[in-house]
This record gives sequence, structure tokens and C-alpha cells, in this order.
Amino acid sequence: MTTDKTADAPAASFPRAARGARGYDPASVEGFLARARASFDGTDPSVGSVDVRQASFPLVRGGFDIRVVDGALARLEDAFAQREREESIASDGADTWIENAREEARELLARLSRPAGSRFRRVPWFHSGYAVAEVDIVADRVARYFSDGEYVGVDQVRQAAFHTQRGGYREDQVDAVLDAVVRVILAVR
Repeated sequence: MTTDKTADAPAASFPRAARGARGYDPASVEGFLARARASFDGTDPSVGSVDVRQASFPLVRGGFDIRVVDGALARLEDAFAQREREESIASDGADTWIENAREEARELLARLSRPAGSRFRRVPWFHSGYAVAEVDIVADRVARYFSDGEYVGVDQVRQAAFHTQRGGYREDQVDAVLDAVVRVILAVR
């Protein structure tokens, strides 16, 4: 029996956002998914799991339902990550793959174990960044995942959202670390 790996890729047709609500721009979503499918099929290597994780689309009235698209992107990212893992293990071996994941986890744990309020750089007090207390709660949970094996699901990390505050954590740093956490969780599952 053969399996079609592209079956895991989402179809490019999604329900629309509720009447009057904003959703993802359909042309942008469909264009990205066409590139992702070509990459997954091996005809265009320009898209990988990181690109899927970091994909963003303009919001428009009557666009695609955000939750549905985000769910499809999460499944697509999982499929890409699995394929990347298999390719890396085939070329470098399982021991190298595991050691690389452990090293990245150690680096993340070191950052996430810093004292609360000091885990990331702050924006100047007159700018808004992520709410420090909220980010620190997520950082504590992820640190316990790395140090004690306490369960944290990849979707919990993907869906982490924070209010803003003046003088908060730099959003780009927090987002980069959360992306790395997702990468490690996907690498070891």
C-alpha cells in the first residue's frame, strides 16, 4: 500500500470569515499553499517547516476563516517537520539529529530559566511589547517541559498570545524563542 504524503497538505479552499469579519486574504493564502505544495512535492524547495510556521497573511473583510487556516497550517508544518526529520536522519543519522535537538533545548532552557522579568530584552518604556508577566508564565511552563518533562503541547506554544504593555518584552525575541521551542518539540516527537 502506498501513501500520498501530500494528503497531509491542506486544500486551498477554506470557509470564509463571518459576515463583516476580517479573515486572511484568499489570494495570499492560496499562493502560499501552492508554493508549499510544490515544495512538499519536491518541485520547489523554497518552503520548509519554518516558512509554514512564520507564514502571515493580510487581513481582509470576507477573507478565509483565520482559525481554520491556522489549523491547516499547523498540520502542514507537522508534515514538513516530519519530512525534514526523516531526511536529516537519513543523511546524518539519528544520533546527530537527537544531539542537535538536545543542544537547542539546552540553549532554550538557559534563556527561559533566567529570572522572571529578565528573560528577554525590553522595548523602551514609551513603546509597547509583550506583557512581561504573561510571557514569563509561558516561559516557566516551557522551562519545566525541558527540565522536568512536564507536558506542553506544540499547539499550546503555537497559540500562545500575549497582551501588550509599555516597556514589555521585545516581540521579535519572544516570537523567535517560541518558534525554536516548536521546532524542538516537533523534532523529538
